Amino acid sequence: MSRKMKSMTYLPRPEGPLPSDLQLSRRAAVGSMFFAGYAAYAAGAEAEPITTPDTGLKIQEVVMPNGEAHGLPAYIARPDTPGRHPVVIVVNEIFGIHAWIKDVCKRWAHEGYVAIAPAFFYRAGDPSQLTDYAQIRPIVATATAAQVNGDLATAIRWLGKQSFAGKGKMGVTGFCWGGTPVWMAAAEQPRIGAGVAFYGRMVPPPPPKPGDPAPSDRGRRYPIDVVSRLHAPVLGLYGGKDQGIPVASVEQMRAALRSAGKTDSEIVVYPDADHGFFADYRPTYNAAAARDAWMRARAWFARHLK
Repeated sequence: MSRKMKSMTYLPRPEGPLPSDLQLSRRAAVGSMFFAGYAAYAAGAEAEPITTPDTGLKIQEVVMPNGEAHGLPAYIARPDTPGRHPVVIVVNEIFGIHAWIKDVCKRWAHEGYVAIAPAFFYRAGDPSQLTDYAQIRPIVATATAAQVNGDLATAIRWLGKQSFAGKGKMGVTGFCWGGTPVWMAAAEQPRIGAGVAFYGRMVPPPPPKPGDPAPSDRGRRYPIDVVSRLHAPVLGLYGGKDQGIPVASVEQMRAALRSAGKTDSEIVVYPDADHGFFADYRPTYNAAAARDAWMRARAWFARHLK
């Protein structure tokens, strides 16, 4: 794997920037069923993130039946070897399925897993190719908690019929916007055996600052609302410098886990890391935190899924 980092757009919270956040340069990009490059809004022209080879892997793009006119698309990376392998579902950031999410899938495939990334935004558009956040936000907003839960159920059902997917419990991991569904799936999807949430919101966001839009998720449930129903252990990985998910909200979730007796779940905070610290194509990438988080994530799934 190789990487080199230059300046890119700063993304300080799971739902993307607000007017009160600092915003840096953007670039355009080109694409396919899934975009071939990195998220156009977030990646700088000089970026050279980690790249994982396809060697020894089977790469697929599939459409899973879901009872709708067009089924649920998904990107899959898995070991190119016979037999069944444990499954990890990868939940994307607000940018959909772009090169970085594909690379994360390949990393898990090299660890011996079937890694599948469903396209949760396919009904509304492809945010990976957009450079205007005003266009990205409404696409992401269409993916309600109920829809995401249904799409996860679709992927789990489809995987249950595949000869390459293990019959045991499945893992789920997600980033930023995708971190919250990890916690929710651990409470709502019986086949999920473990989760790893990277800086996903766990409690309602702080009140908006002057000039920022009012939240559009009134009535939305958060992981703290379902903590008593967690049936699978979740490893939460968070940054101490995250503006959108302050440490106080992390402590609130930790207290809720203790109160509910969910001692098998764990939250790790990296004091010097910011939001998006694992995303090696972003300016907030923190190599030390990312290495430790990857080690912990691998050990978590190895313990609970293998």
